[in-house]
Amino acid sequence: MNSPFISLLVLAGIAIFLIMRLRNVLGTREGFEKPPVNPLEHRSDKHRDFEVIEGGPDLDITDHVEDGSDAAKALAAMKLAEHGFSVSAFLDGARDAYEMILMAFENGDVDGLRPFLADDVLETFEDVIRQREEQGLSIEANFVGIRELTLQDASFDRQTSTAEVTVRFVGELTSVVKNADGEVVEGDPNEINRQRDVWTFYRVMGRSDPNWTLVATGG
Repeated sequence: MNSPFISLLVLAGIAIFLIMRLRNVLGTREGFEKPPVNPLEHRSDKHRDFEVIEGGPDLDITDHVEDGSDAAKALAAMKLAEHGFSVSAFLDGARDAYEMILMAFENGDVDGLRPFLADDVLETFEDVIRQREEQGLSIEANFVGIRELTLQDASFDRQTSTAEVTVRFVGELTSVVKNADGEVVEGDPNEINRQRDVWTFYRVMGRSDPNWTLVATGG
């Protein structure tokens, strides 16, 4: 084998390894082709005002989880612990956070990740970014939109007022992996990929800091 061919095989092996590491951190990604998508199509409408009829269901909760489920009870407890907490507003914030975190990771922006991530999650993200840099690889990505967003689970500890909400995302983006010479070794800039993630956010309810922290990721 000649030297350029061997080098190509090595770069391909590195790219495959990094893609597997990325899946471990950010879930699964599936490629597919479809007509261009308007990102605004996936944005939620403006919040409607929710009115809870005494003795009836809270639509701000039952619009997202089954009435009477453990998740619904946990969300109701969060509302009791913090007046003004809205599940729909939380999910809109999670939507924005998903795009910011995903793109900061793709771009290797550790400072952009730090405000949103728990220490152990940040360490995992940093490890993948560092490996990418050591191999001279970079990712060029463009966020298209969020195809699906579902509240999957919720829990609340009344003793500590700590809340956890797990959200399932299906995002759409384009991305390619390039080597140090700017050559594409993985991906297609014209192919939209679906990125599937299940993220868990954490917060102590009732505190002045309104920010939620990403404490677990999966696919």
